[in-house]
Order: sequence, then C-alpha cells, then structure tokens
Amino acid sequence: MPLEERSIPALLQRDNIVSLSDAAAHLTAEERMARGRAARAAVPRSSHSAFKPAPKRPDPVVLLERQATSRVPDLVAIRHGRMLASPFAFFRGAALVMAADLASTPQVGLQTQICGDAHLANFGAYASPERRMIFDLNDFDETLPGPWEWDLKRLVASLVVAGRHNGYSAADRKSIVLVAAAEYRTAMGGFASMPTLDVWYSHVDVDQVLPDVRPEVPATEYKALTEGLTKARRLDNERTFSKLARTVDGNPRLVSDPPLIVPLLELYPKAKAEEVQRALLEVVRGYHASLANDRQHLFDGFRFIEMGRKVVGVGSVGTRTWVVLFAGRDSSDHLVLQAKEAERSVLEEFVGSSDYRNHGERVVTGQRLMQAVSDIFLGWTRVREVDQKDHDYYVRQLHDWKWAPDVTTMAASEMKVWGRLCAWTLARGHARSGDPIAIAAYVGQGDAFDRAMASFAEDYADQNERDYAVFSKAVKSGRLPAETGV
Repeated sequence: MPLEERSIPALLQRDNIVSLSDAAAHLTAEERMARGRAARAAVPRSSHSAFKPAPKRPDPVVLLERQATSRVPDLVAIRHGRMLASPFAFFRGAALVMAADLASTPQVGLQTQICGDAHLANFGAYASPERRMIFDLNDFDETLPGPWEWDLKRLVASLVVAGRHNGYSAADRKSIVLVAAAEYRTAMGGFASMPTLDVWYSHVDVDQVLPDVRPEVPATEYKALTEGLTKARRLDNERTFSKLARTVDGNPRLVSDPPLIVPLLELYPKAKAEEVQRALLEVVRGYHASLANDRQHLFDGFRFIEMGRKVVGVGSVGTRTWVVLFAGRDSSDHLVLQAKEAERSVLEEFVGSSDYRNHGERVVTGQRLMQAVSDIFLGWTRVREVDQKDHDYYVRQLHDWKWAPDVTTMAASEMKVWGRLCAWTLARGHARSGDPIAIAAYVGQGDAFDRAMASFAEDYADQNERDYAVFSKAVKSGRLPAETGV
C-alpha cells in the first residue's frame, strides 16, 4: 500500500511500533517519520499539557497498602516513614500511584523500553569496566516496554516536585522543565539523524561533560560537584568492604547496623539462620549461570564470606535485599554484591505483563537496553526460599564509584543542568530501544511539546501534594504504620 494511502491507525498499529529493530526491518526512514507525524495528528502535543484525575482514580493509600503485602512486614513502616519526610519523598515511593495516573492520560502509541521510575534522583554516575565515570539511569526495578512519554512525564514532574521542596519560584520551575523537555526533544532529533550504531555507542563521560557544566553553575557549587565525584572514585569494592565489615577472630564479618544492615545470623536463631543461608546461597549459584562465560570465570575467583539484609532507597524499602561479601586472592581483595528482589513491575497492570518469567531477568534486560554501559557483575536468578515461595533477584556490585548529588539541596541553576543531563540520558535510552525517527517527528522542532510538559508537571505536582496529604492523614490515623528517622 502506498504511504499516502495508509490510514493513521495503520501507521500506528502495534506490530510496527514495538521496537526499533521492527521499524528498521519493515519501514523506511520516511515511513517512520510519517508514523510520528500521524501520531501527532491523532494525539496532539497539546493534549499532554494538563493532568486531571480520572473519575474512578484509585485511592493512593489503597495502592500502597496493596504493595505492602509482598514486602518484608517489619520493614513496611520504614518505607512509609521515609515517604512521610516530604511530598518529594512521597513522590519517590509512589511509582505505582503515578503509573495508574499515566494510564488515564493520552497515549502517543510509540513504545520503547522505559525505566518506569525515571525521577531525577534515579540518575547518577558509576564506573564503566574501562574505569571511566559514566552518567546514566541507575534504577530499573519497574522497567518494561511502554509509552516513552510516561518516563518523560515522571521526570519533569519530579523536577517540579523537587523544585517546590527546594523553594524555587514558579518561574524557575517552569524554566527548568522547559529546558529539560527541550533537551529531550533536540537530543531525540539528533539520535534520529544518527547511524544506528552511533546511537548505541552514545554515552555521557563525566570527565568530558564537566567543562560544559562549569560555566553554568556558581563556582562554589562546581567545587562541591568535583569534590563529590573525586570522593566517589574512591568508593570501590575495597572501600565499600571496609565500611561494611570488620575483623572478628581473624575473619571478616559484617558490621551490624539494624535495621539498615543486619547480618543473617542476627536475623534468626542459629538453626533457622543456617537454613535461610543455605536457601539464599542458591541466589549466588543460580546467578552465576546468568553471567557470560568470561564473567563466570571472573566470579569463580571469589569465595563467599557472609551476607546480611540491607534496607535500600525509598520506594524499594521492604523488598528482600541482601548484601553479600566475597574474598578473592587474599584478605585485601574483596567483592561486595547486592542481591535485590525483583517483583512485578508497577507498569504491568497498565501496559501488559512482562515477556520474562523471571523479574530479575526483566530488570537486567531493560537495564542493558537503556544503559550505555552496565555493571560487569549484573545478573539474575530465582530461588525457592524457606517460606516455600519463589523469589526473583537481580544482582550487581553494591558500589563502584556510584555517585549522585542530594537533589533536595540543589540551587535552581544546578537543577537546570541536572534536568538537561537527565533528559538527554533518557532520550538516549529510548532511542536505543525504540524508534527515534518516529518520536522525533512527534515532538517536532518547536517548543509546543516543551510547553505541554511544563504545564503537565505543575498539574501533577499539585496532585502529588494532595496525595501526600491523604497519605499523611492515613499515617496519623494509624491506618498505615510509619517509622521515621531511619
């Protein structure tokens, strides 16, 4: 059928938009551009400019209660306590709430692999295998194929929510979001014009980008940035190990810091702890099989020492997360891995179930699709634990030059730079896994889409504050348990 005879529904049908590989195999660049323009005709960019709660919008407290049923019971109160700290902290833990809301918004119809929780605190720097510091997304618990605009809407909303927390003016918040949305749009246009391999190779090397950042932020803030990065470069496995362990009777042992880190032998009586450890060591054995052969050989050079339960993040609190210590050639050679439970993505009830039966594999696959470079120890497994239930895990190094600033103390000028960096990175992840030509054609070259994002972000920040008030009331009434200060 000639292009001019194709209807908008035909140009947008799912079989043509699942992935870049499908698009490249079946459509020309001109047809992919036409598909993006058809999407714009069907779903105008201005249609994204407002957020209005759906008539039967789920109660956010009910959603959080539902999530709590699969979490470690004695950690749920810590999760709620951390979310209670501020509307921004609540936003970080409310990915399910926003996913339900995004499902009621206009859908462009162009899918990519999406992070599912692309707020501004889920970006940062880490070491590449070549020992370069790379900036990228760093949280993929919710990753799934889905609407690319959901990731961008969560990012811009987080910029406004954080901006309100930091006391920015409305004008500053609008400027920050406009710049971020424009960066996403222009970056996608750039990726649309690149050869496919160049898109895949694109990345942000922190050392290369620093000279561009320097003139955009005050000198004191730039100095703090470089000092933070320098400190992060020292946070390798040995430094991490030294913070987590101490020598007892000549043997390294985890330092107990309940409830944040608790050695396994302190969680249960001795016999039960040994039973749990035998089950959890299957995480290590099963994970080994998910690694490439060369990484298996590398991992075989380490021996298990000890493991303990760890509390991580805000929204992730309550998932089964373990820190695992290993030793290599001698007492000065260590590896510290984190095994984190991977549950069903919050997106699945809105965009469909994952193609992967193991949610650890879902996380790892999404991460590898969207990140420029991934941890060499990234892998997954499933284990039948002592509760006689199967639990999926993904595994990575706990710290390897990992760095992120405290976004709640950023000046507006810093937030503008951070938002741009996050937006470019998000566009790169979507371009790798989706159709950059179609998305670039949809967002266009003018600022219509940018302005729609700025308006949406303020609307959603209003909704987030209403939800935070409802959440706070539920905590105060005793409906939701909360433990603060942890």
